[in-house]
Amino acid sequence: MTSEHGDGQGTRLRFRTLLYRFIFFDWLFQDAGGARTPVERHAATQHNRRMSKYLPVYLRRWCFLTVLGFALGCLVERALQATLLSAWFFTWTCITATGMVVIAVAWIFLTQPQPP
Repeated sequence: MTSEHGDGQGTRLRFRTLLYRFIFFDWLFQDAGGARTPVERHAATQHNRRMSKYLPVYLRRWCFLTVLGFALGCLVERALQATLLSAWFFTWTCITATGMVVIAVAWIFLTQPQPP
């Protein structure tokens, strides 16, 4: 896979970068609050609205992480009787569930019709 934002020579992304982009979506969006002019702010907001179509994909990925963490927590608690390790998995499940809420709220607000 080649970099879209690289030097234009088709540099390959490192695995760490690909994994980060697979799980986290912040690299898709622009900071509208950091814009200096209203035109830049509008352009960033419009860009973010266009990129919001990818948020359901990330929501599914985070849902998978949440279910996986919960299933591993249950498995470790039942099969191995390792309560500390299962607590780690359940804590991870709470964190990923919170991430799902953040993604859902961002998606809902970015897909709302823009006021005139």
